Amino acid sequence: MSASATVAGAFEASAARWADSPFFEVLPETAAAYGIHAGALTYAAAQQHVLALRSAYAAAGYGAGHRVGLLLDNRPAFFLHWFALNGLCVSVVPISADLRSAELEYLVGHSEITLAIAVPQRHADLRAAAAAAGRRLAVIADGDAPPPAASGAPDGDALPGELSECALLYTSGTTGRPKGCILQNRYFLHAGRWYLGVGGLCVLRPGQERMITPLPVAHMNAMAFSTLACVLSGSCLMVLDRFHPGSWWNTVRESRATVVHYLGVMPSMLMKAPASSDDARHAVRFGFGAGVDKALHAPFEARFAFPLLEGWAMTETGAGAVIMANADPRRVGTSCFGVESADVRARIVADDGQEARVGEPGELLVRHAGPDARYGFFAGYLKDPQATDEAWQGGWFHTGDIVSRDAQGLLHFIDRRKNVIRRSGENISAVEVESVLSQLPEVKACAVAATPDELRGDEVLACIVTHESVPAGEREQLARRIVAHALERLAYYKAPGHVAFVDALPLTPSQKIQRGELKALSIALPGQAHCIDTRAMKKRQA
Repeated sequence: MSASATVAGAFEASAARWADSPFFEVLPETAAAYGIHAGALTYAAAQQHVLALRSAYAAAGYGAGHRVGLLLDNRPAFFLHWFALNGLCVSVVPISADLRSAELEYLVGHSEITLAIAVPQRHADLRAAAAAAGRRLAVIADGDAPPPAASGAPDGDALPGELSECALLYTSGTTGRPKGCILQNRYFLHAGRWYLGVGGLCVLRPGQERMITPLPVAHMNAMAFSTLACVLSGSCLMVLDRFHPGSWWNTVRESRATVVHYLGVMPSMLMKAPASSDDARHAVRFGFGAGVDKALHAPFEARFAFPLLEGWAMTETGAGAVIMANADPRRVGTSCFGVESADVRARIVADDGQEARVGEPGELLVRHAGPDARYGFFAGYLKDPQATDEAWQGGWFHTGDIVSRDAQGLLHFIDRRKNVIRRSGENISAVEVESVLSQLPEVKACAVAATPDELRGDEVLACIVTHESVPAGEREQLARRIVAHALERLAYYKAPGHVAFVDALPLTPSQKIQRGELKALSIALPGQAHCIDTRAMKKRQA
């Protein structure tokens, strides 16, 4: 098979071409947060690390058919272990540092990883999750020698090259647990190739760009688009530990960043700072992201002097059907994300099943153009072929996103039909949160929905029915206990930011939650006496 048909092969080729150029730079702020050294790692030096790791994994017996978890935050070690394992056809499972016990138990059991490379402070959590899931899991730190691979020969029939599994990324579902998206090497390579070829206002100059992102590498934006765009263009990737609004512009200026990746919450926070004569003093040529508040889009571009290029994609679509407002007219301030390119097909289907008219909202259906409708998309949901088939019903991928098309053919985002709460760029399954809240003895029934939040887009609101009536003076104490329970078992952003004590939930005749009525209720509840604001409890855990 062609070496360039894998992520590892692509990196090897770039290391040969741009040997002395920086591949990854750890900025001082991130180095301090992680307790690692700041500075740049060249492509050649990174490849030496990759080859050493690959030899160690090969000697320990790892190969096609194995999956290995990576809980390494946004450290350079994530990329080095990923490329090393990819060179042996081992699939990696990125694990968000925000996950807690119930989530880790599910991920370890469902993915069937046999080894996890993790920061030391999370080793005990992973081992406990594996024990609860009834799985054998070896856990090591970066720098440790890998233990012998699990017994049983690796799958010798694994698909070759671009079609082999590169990673398993988990994305929130609408009716239950997060789904594991199987992503092939082609998925990642196509993301990088798309980025290099999209053009317009989004041009990458080979060997010159310095791309900065605070987004987690456990998500497809940073792992696929940012990483492969840099690898294929010989550019420098700078991944922060997280978004720090107070120091953001100093970091951007001092790092000489030329490209920024963002989520909608970032411009909202940055616009709250007082205007400064230094606002436009930077080297950024464009930002690539999604979800900017349409009221802030034009003011942000005027103040900070670079365009925010809004795009649309999902973990499932990758670059197989990415759509981006990368050329004028961009319709700034209208939630416009452009028009599909020649290699993407898009339909908008109204509630009656017919093609939506101009300006009429409907569900966005997408596919890749040409004979292979799924080119560049995920390969399927792990252990859930039924869900995969349902998503691809009729030969089109059903996104669950409601959009409209204007008279000029441009697409505008309206809402998400799926029961997923979108908070600060994180997708949260309501059912997953409900399952954790229901474990509390005081909770008779519960339902979770999104409620508008000025800063984060959506916030999590939980409607709670208790076994016994809760006196007004005790509501806040119980609400805090409910949220504390959620924070122990779920990532902080999934915990309720509002807890409303209600007499009953809106139910259908078959006793299912009426999601439409719940959505309307969730908008009205915040600010009422029986709805407790618990947002201050939601803080990222160290």
